[in-house]
Amino acid sequence: MTAGRPAVSCVVIARDAERSIGMTLASAAFCPERLVLDSGSVDATVAIALAAGARVEHQPFLGYGLQKRRAVELAAHDWILSLDADESLDPEAAAAVQHLELTDPDACYAFQRRTFIGTREVRHGPWGGERVVRLFHRGRAGFSTLPVHERVEPRTPPRLLPGSILHHSFTDGADVLARSIRYARLKAGLMRSRGEGAAAWALPLRGVATFMKSYVVQGGWRDGTAGFVVAVSRVIDSTLPRALLLLDDVRDDAPPPPR
Repeated sequence: MTAGRPAVSCVVIARDAERSIGMTLASAAFCPERLVLDSGSVDATVAIALAAGARVEHQPFLGYGLQKRRAVELAAHDWILSLDADESLDPEAAAAVQHLELTDPDACYAFQRRTFIGTREVRHGPWGGERVVRLFHRGRAGFSTLPVHERVEPRTPPRLLPGSILHHSFTDGADVLARSIRYARLKAGLMRSRGEGAAAWALPLRGVATFMKSYVVQGGWRDGTAGFVVAVSRVIDSTLPRALLLLDDVRDDAPPPPR
């Protein structure tokens, strides 16, 4: 690490992440502070984090955007390296962070993110070549407040660093689809808060177009079964929240039950 440069806090939000939190924290062992903001783990997440030398704080879950904002607020240092509890820096990315001077607070930095389903890397489709902003000065950038699919909102275009973030989030294809279904209600709530609506006739067309884009146009077919699963998950992401909006509207318009 460059002598005299500003310190970096690695912040991680977590709940029941015992499978991966140790790897996440080990990849950022060079950071003077590693902060885990736990939202009620009932597994060994907290014990693993403490054993790794991390500082652990607690906060009931606020939604992904607000939870990450809270973690950033609690950090001891202004420069923030944000990792998810199922992510880790590869050695090249860790070395790149350590060699940055961090003299410009307006600068922010992105990494390529490599996502895996089990041990299979997804190299194509919408997940191929993904870039995520994860290193920033909290006085000049921060996370959006979105309850899901939150992201860092920088003032300047991010600079891409060497190396990758390894994203070991999904145990298998069923886990990918279950995650999309679980997030659908959060997305529906976000759409409703924005005043967005949905049309039943458009959902099949949207689903077909989404699948074709992911699986054919973006080359998801090259990943075999994994690419097919990702394409189906994108269909769920695109259509299920809108279907839930329609179901809510049906309930709102239903006549009251007879007395």
